[in-house]
Amino acid sequence: MHNWVTRGQVPGAEHTLGHRNIYVLPSAAGCMLAATLLVLLVASINFQLNLGYLLTFLIAGSALASVWVGHRNLQGLQLHLGPLQPVFQGERATVPLHLQAPAAGPHRHGLSVALNRSQGPLAWVHADVAAGHTQVVELGSVPHQRGWHRVPRVVLESRYPLGVFRLWSYWQPDGRVLVYPCPETPAPPIQHLDHAHSGTSLQQHSGMVEPDNVRHYQRGDSLRSIVWKKAASALALGHGDLVVRSGTAPQADRLWLDARATGLTDPEAQIARLTAWVLQAHAQQALWGLRLPSGQQLPQAMGEPHLHACLAALAVDGKSAAPH
Repeated sequence: MHNWVTRGQVPGAEHTLGHRNIYVLPSAAGCMLAATLLVLLVASINFQLNLGYLLTFLIAGSALASVWVGHRNLQGLQLHLGPLQPVFQGERATVPLHLQAPAAGPHRHGLSVALNRSQGPLAWVHADVAAGHTQVVELGSVPHQRGWHRVPRVVLESRYPLGVFRLWSYWQPDGRVLVYPCPETPAPPIQHLDHAHSGTSLQQHSGMVEPDNVRHYQRGDSLRSIVWKKAASALALGHGDLVVRSGTAPQADRLWLDARATGLTDPEAQIARLTAWVLQAHAQQALWGLRLPSGQQLPQAMGEPHLHACLAALAVDGKSAAPH
């Protein structure tokens, strides 16, 4: 039944419930009610109970009318995804889902939403939506692999108003979640490669020191440390080079985080250690670059955008572009 319903369903940015995508079947309570009504009908026929007939058909009519009420409860409801944030491997990925009810319609009651994952029971989130309003529900799953992950299929159902019929709809969102690799814990200190095949400990590049205790300006040096008199003289002579006092260390360490410096051979272990080093370098406000196991290189920089760019590169390194 599930395969027949979802076959040919194209991922989309939003989903509007209508008569073509709302499905109805009796619930377990509905099947029990049908069996009870059948017994009641047989007893009424055998004993010629007019009140039995009245009760049987009154309950059956109410149950059938609830199908129309439940269908109207879902008709026109719109679903679309909120912004998706990257997470680290093993953390809960939150999927914000917006339920929007049109103003020209009733309040929507008894809505249940879940991600239809391949494994495990459905984790239902329940909500009511007032007419003309939007209700945000947060669904979630825990991805166990790094890289891009397609948002699982969303299933929305309601048993309103009597609970004897289950009305539901499926939607495949067109959204992906980026999962960063899990950092190695505990991670060793950052190692730096001075040459292509020789590893040494992290070194700071202090620059060339001139005889009069000044050196060339480097990115990250404080503006207060610039020797402005010498800078003015250099500019007057046409050199244009800024110099700083040699005793002033740069504010940011300059280093390369290289997969070869990890001392590991397994690519996944290298990525886990590089992820930990990336977080360390960012916490130290260093100026750093990244060389991945695949050979890709990200230039030296610093700040939040550089951090997320490097984590994203580590997440997809060695993987296909297609999401899981």
